[in-house]
Amino acid sequence: MILFKLMELEGQYDAKKVEDRIYKLWEDSGFFSPGKSAGTRMNADSTRIRADKKRKRKTFTIIMPPTNANGSLHAGHALVMTIEDIMTRYKRMKGFKALWLPGLDHAGFETQVVYEKKLEKEGKSRFKMDPAQLYQEILQFTLENKKNIEGQIKKMGASCDWSREKFTLDQDVVKIVYETFEKLYNDGLVYRGKKIINWCVKHQTSLSDLETLDAEKVDKLYYLKYGPFVIATARPETKFGDKYVVMHPKDPRYANYKEGQKLSLEWINGPIEATVIKEEAIDMEFGTGAMTITPWHDAVDFGIAEKHHLDKEQVIDFQGKLLPIAGEFAGMKITEARAKIVEKLQTKGLVEKIEENYKHVVRVCYKCESLIEPQIKEQWFLKMESLAKPVIKAITSGKVKFIPEHYKKISLHWLKNIMDWPLSRQIVWGIPIPAKKCEACKTDIIDIKDIVKSCEKCGGILQKDTDTFDTWFSSGQWPFATLQSGQKNDFKDFYPTDVMETAGEIIFFWVARMMMLGLYVTKKLPFKTVYLHGLVLDAKGQKMSKSKGNVINPLELIDKYGTDALLISLIVGNTPGTSLALDENRIKGYKNFANKIWNASKFVLTNLPQNYAEINAEKRGNEKIALPVRQKQHLKDLQKLIKETTKLMDDYKFYIAAENIYHYFWHTFCDKIIEESKKDLADEKSRSATQYMLLEILQQSLKMLHPFMPFITEEIYQKLPLKDKKECLMVEQWPK
Repeated sequence: MILFKLMELEGQYDAKKVEDRIYKLWEDSGFFSPGKSAGTRMNADSTRIRADKKRKRKTFTIIMPPTNANGSLHAGHALVMTIEDIMTRYKRMKGFKALWLPGLDHAGFETQVVYEKKLEKEGKSRFKMDPAQLYQEILQFTLENKKNIEGQIKKMGASCDWSREKFTLDQDVVKIVYETFEKLYNDGLVYRGKKIINWCVKHQTSLSDLETLDAEKVDKLYYLKYGPFVIATARPETKFGDKYVVMHPKDPRYANYKEGQKLSLEWINGPIEATVIKEEAIDMEFGTGAMTITPWHDAVDFGIAEKHHLDKEQVIDFQGKLLPIAGEFAGMKITEARAKIVEKLQTKGLVEKIEENYKHVVRVCYKCESLIEPQIKEQWFLKMESLAKPVIKAITSGKVKFIPEHYKKISLHWLKNIMDWPLSRQIVWGIPIPAKKCEACKTDIIDIKDIVKSCEKCGGILQKDTDTFDTWFSSGQWPFATLQSGQKNDFKDFYPTDVMETAGEIIFFWVARMMMLGLYVTKKLPFKTVYLHGLVLDAKGQKMSKSKGNVINPLELIDKYGTDALLISLIVGNTPGTSLALDENRIKGYKNFANKIWNASKFVLTNLPQNYAEINAEKRGNEKIALPVRQKQHLKDLQKLIKETTKLMDDYKFYIAAENIYHYFWHTFCDKIIEESKKDLADEKSRSATQYMLLEILQQSLKMLHPFMPFITEEIYQKLPLKDKKECLMVEQWPK
């Protein structure tokens, strides 16, 4: 017989001494991989080894949202790791082949912005650098950050399968991204078009609508005389090319003016001829109900020009300066020119009035908050309507579950009003668009293998596209790209995935696009459940930002309080979709809870004989342990908690489950059961039953606590005197 010597818990719990050692135990065990079964420590007895080959286990898959490899983990990342680790550890203990696939994102535009700030501090500019050199510098920067972040994810205790880790710039992932682009192009869903786009003058790139923010701005509203009309504008600097005056066809004020009517009038730089356009999109309540349009620099005006086949003329260049059409103002930045233009209009008697403090909403870049300058530019676009329709149908029919449920309505509204997606970005860092163009015959060539050297139509020279993909195009393929490029049979075994857990604020950026591209490429939705968490705020409930100086570094909190205290503090009471105010005192409180778990476990183990595992196994086998009514009731209460907790975990209500287990362990087990057991342990007649009851409650509590506080529970589990003990608590069976 193998004797199990009782192992003691010494002193207070010291997370710094435990966590690295425990994580190495997990990694060495191989149990992060879904392919390894949960064997027992008693491997000398082959009857106790369960082989996956003998039975097919259900799978559970989460693809980790790829962390941007351009910095360090922040509190939002910590929440992601916490929730997804809870899900994975729970399903693993429930007997599932649980795969949590980790990955990192090159993060295109966002990473380049971070690197540009670094260059600015060094007195450099990316616009004066060789593109190839810039790419290599950002690559090195990203790979260094990638390695750092991987270490930080491990510090969080994440039980993900590192053998399957993916990076959005892995060649096998890029190959899949290119194949998707080619398929979209061949199906007529991708096109190159000259349309109006959001242009960031500071970063010199186009942005999608989702990469802009609406900001309220106070400006002056200028009422300008345009022949017999008065038009209102906040941007007189765009008006040099305005030669169309537009009004609603039902506006009685302009009933005498006919569609197409020509008018001669004096304008900023002299006499022009204007044309009357009638258009129902005009807001009769704004200004005087009449307006001129600047199709090159306004999305609404562009739409009107397209509908009526009107000319479009560029007034502002891509550096935010006025072009020669502005005459004497050419070359001036628009912010400098505005006052001078208004002054000239006043000298010509063309300013009727100026309204001060005009509040209106403008678009700004979501990274630098510079004003967006709409521009017409040739870009690659993806037609979204046909991709959205099957997703709308799938969501409406309940094929995907949203937690919280109100995101279903939000998603459907966006999908039903979706616009074409500009895929091109004028940046170096990212996946190059695999396209070439023949300027001679204006032919586009999609060349994902980069082998076509001349135009097939005219034999002309092909010019490579210098743009890169919007990073969301590659990450939008993340679930199927990671599994298709992974280990043999991964796509077959683990796709569709079970849960996509991410921040609610990127539901349009990422979640909806994953559903569209996943369904388009694989004919299946990429996940069954969408779990959306809210923001992590500071203790005062404010959004964290470097400018406010209130950014919480999770690694510093781990160093101070231990990982377990941080993890459970991020989940208790944290309802999906709502924001969590993270107070350091809250984390400190859960460090005290970790000490409570340690001391309670120490008490139970101290009151067991050295060979308790064998004694207990023998008594249980012969059914010689007779529990008094009171202790039977304690175990019944425990069973009730287990049942309730399991239901909560299955329903993704981790925030309630964690709180219930916390209160049970502290207030019922420690404050009540352990205290009353002290007298029973002193009595030889009741000692054996009490020992059995205490150890039973402790081990089942540790199992329930494990997904929320993995390090301390694993450390204590390794000391428990159990005969049929697994190599790790992480693969123990969830209590029934």
